[in-house]
Amino acid sequence: DGSVVTGTLRSAAEHGLPHEVLDTAATRARFPAFEMADHLVSVLDPRAGYLEPEACNDAHLSLALAAGAEASFEEPAIEWSVEGDGVRVKTHAGTYFADHLVIATGPWMSNLLPGLDLRLSVERQAVFWLDPPMDAAMYDSPGFPIYAYEYKPGNICYGFPRLARGVKASVMHGGEISDGPEDIRRTTDDRDLSSLRDALGPVLPALATAPVRESGTCLFTNTPDHDFIIDFHPLYPQVLISSPCSGHGFKFASAIGELQAELLIDGKTKFDLAPFRIGRFSLR
Repeated sequence: DGSVVTGTLRSAAEHGLPHEVLDTAATRARFPAFEMADHLVSVLDPRAGYLEPEACNDAHLSLALAAGAEASFEEPAIEWSVEGDGVRVKTHAGTYFADHLVIATGPWMSNLLPGLDLRLSVERQAVFWLDPPMDAAMYDSPGFPIYAYEYKPGNICYGFPRLARGVKASVMHGGEISDGPEDIRRTTDDRDLSSLRDALGPVLPALATAPVRESGTCLFTNTPDHDFIIDFHPLYPQVLISSPCSGHGFKFASAIGELQAELLIDGKTKFDLAPFRIGRFSLR
């Protein structure tokens, strides 16, 4: 009756997605690393998988450059302003003029949108790559799928099969909150690891005790309802504000890029963006 299982089943029913509901014995037989209590069930999505962000970013950039785009890196934006029907953007390297501007700066969103209270919060996330025995093939794909486990109501841990850096695992949300990225602590500690081990223990006990190969932190930029923001600036129709994604947005990058292009070129998109409008939040 948890949100992960009920939500997954509802989505599968709504969209006609293939799936299997497995009890503890069937889960263990199929995926030996999982040792679940008898009252738990799992839902298997046979079409599920994971994305390699670096490869995806390389593909997006390569296609954009081939189509005539220009890309600049290590060039922080200082400010932007409206120039007639267009915009001006000032960076450390110079000034740019354009007909349209997309602000998609994640945790730096509030810094570049003074006067708009989008009620964003920046959340520190700790991630770990664990190192169970290399001869334990049970952590290799496809015998070890990506997973999300609701270890207590509203709290989820998740992870991946063994990749080059190890077996990645993390607790979703629950990290320290800040108004911006400058104050976020960028190292992990024993409390982070203890929280992860406690979350993994009931379903992946051997992984929960595995040594750590690597750890790091990343930033979630959360909206109050954890849905996206994709909408034009309420005062400047040439400025599109896009996608503080509350930690779950990368998998939608291709779709969001497509609808951004449609909005800027055609002024409309075939996607229903009603759930992502700025108007659902109070503005200053």
